[in-house]
Amino acid sequence: MFKNIDYIIRLFESNKPLIIYKTPVGFDVFTDFSEKLKLNSSNCNKFFNKFNRKKKKTNKYFDGYIGFFGYEILCNLIGIRIPRQKTNNFSKGIFYKPETIIKIRDRVQIKNIINNYKYLQSINKAIKKFHYQKECKVNLTLKQYEKIFDHFSKKIRKGETYQIKICQKYRNKSTINPIKFFWDLMKVNCSPEAFVIRDKGYSIISCSPETLIEKKNNIIKTKPIAGTMRRLKNSTRLKAKKYFQRNEKESKEHNMIVDMERNDLSRVCKPGTVKISKLKYVEEYKDLYHYITEISGRIESKKSIKDIIKAMMPGGSVIGCPKISTLNLLNHQEKDNRNIFTGSFGYIKSNLDMRFNIMIRSILNYKGMSEISVASGVVIDSTAKQEYQENYIKAKSLLGLFVK
Repeated sequence: MFKNIDYIIRLFESNKPLIIYKTPVGFDVFTDFSEKLKLNSSNCNKFFNKFNRKKKKTNKYFDGYIGFFGYEILCNLIGIRIPRQKTNNFSKGIFYKPETIIKIRDRVQIKNIINNYKYLQSINKAIKKFHYQKECKVNLTLKQYEKIFDHFSKKIRKGETYQIKICQKYRNKSTINPIKFFWDLMKVNCSPEAFVIRDKGYSIISCSPETLIEKKNNIIKTKPIAGTMRRLKNSTRLKAKKYFQRNEKESKEHNMIVDMERNDLSRVCKPGTVKISKLKYVEEYKDLYHYITEISGRIESKKSIKDIIKAMMPGGSVIGCPKISTLNLLNHQEKDNRNIFTGSFGYIKSNLDMRFNIMIRSILNYKGMSEISVASGVVIDSTAKQEYQENYIKAKSLLGLFVK
């Protein structure tokens, strides 16, 4: 037991590539990657072909791939083209095949098939110095945001979209310790879809709250979030629920997104099986409350992993409604590439079970820069100042990591 704890401490202190993923009962740490697949438009089908049919497990602890689809590649999969935008040329998607999994529960358990995790001398302690500037600069001032807001408000009144999510980015120059940032974040905002990726050249730290896909056997679930309330000292979950129920804007937005997600699920599920399994409940986080509904269905036997990805991604709750026309409006208006934001992180197993979140509330550190992207939903009765402030509330727990 103590050897396992010693190993994982030294692993965290090293520079070895790893992924930590929140589970309902603890955390799973994935490492010893035998494959690393960088996705692009030309090799995506080759990746999906790995999951054309169920396969026998070769690794009884975790047999499959874990990683992420970026926003751009998800748009490309459904035929949405993105005009030229400002970009840092970060990868469009990366998936890893882990051979060791460490389960952090009440005890630390190490499961592997390569039997080399004990050789700690192969892990070099990181000597890299970490530095960062405290201030994060936002790419859109309130005045700039108002201009985009007014443009989309006209589109809403014309009926070209009913709800649209405008992306803002906070950036600073930084070289960070992703493991320290992750555990600091978990102390204050331990979200159900939190994860961290540490790899050579980049890291992603996330406290994402939203589960986009949870598939076990032929049952699939999605849990769209639509509704945000700032958490104050005298706030409670009950008060938040009453607020969402009484607020006409929040209720309309929630119903709209739930209907869209039901339609997305219906594209891959057997007719009549899509249903609301848990209606309009509230989850509590450090700085805010969210309004959530759980929807489930039974997958049609002929539907592939690629079919499911195309039907569900990018997640509608962070894009707007209707999805396709809203994506086209966003992509022609936004000047910054979204990179990981509103993409999806998760895993696909050889038995075709899968779990994916929506990548929001995340820090991408790449080429000496940290980037935090946020968005709030604009509907017919939104105000620019309120939505701009909501974006800041969503970024607050991540921005706070840079001032410790």
